Amino acid sequence: MQTYQYRVFRNGALLTASTGIVLLLGSACLGKQAAFLLLNDNMGPVADQFFKYWTYVGDGWIWVPLFFFFLVYHKKSLPLLISTIVLSTLIAQGVKNWIFPGEPRPTKAIADLSLIHTVPGVELHTVNSFPSGHTTTAFSIFLLVCLVIPQRSIVVISFVAALLVAYSRVYLAQHFPTDLGGGMLAAVLAVWASLQVEKRVVR
Repeated sequence: MQTYQYRVFRNGALLTASTGIVLLLGSACLGKQAAFLLLNDNMGPVADQFFKYWTYVGDGWIWVPLFFFFLVYHKKSLPLLISTIVLSTLIAQGVKNWIFPGEPRPTKAIADLSLIHTVPGVELHTVNSFPSGHTTTAFSIFLLVCLVIPQRSIVVISFVAALLVAYSRVYLAQHFPTDLGGGMLAAVLAVWASLQVEKRVVR
């Protein structure tokens, strides 16, 4: 079985889970809508364009180049990657569609739409808010990086990249901060469970 950086993974998982819990607790203290409006501040046209496109880093297509990267450089870890793709999708979409079906997103939940910053050209979704699938994907990738890539700089960059994907979901008025917190916790669960699956499949 592939040798992984378990210590780095534990630290990354702790950082991810802690960030998610802070978002959940902060939203509980401030109020779900107030926390969203605090983070949904208009930062100008440059930020609009950056987050409009950066959010796609957490889209489902990102697994395709990652699959080929693992195929070339970490072939022994393909079972881990595949189980992470499957489990992260099942967890995020299962919670979104079965446990909290129809959960309203910001533009449906907040009556006064003038309070919400939106970006032209971004299609706004209205339901199935919790958790954020983009955040789940981005942080699942970050945790995989923790496991297989030894360079500390890349681990740090991947965390910042994942955090920016998560923030983009609030900036683009697609999710509440609570959804980001849920997505981060879902990512930790998905990658941890994938490690358990791999231990039993690859011996």
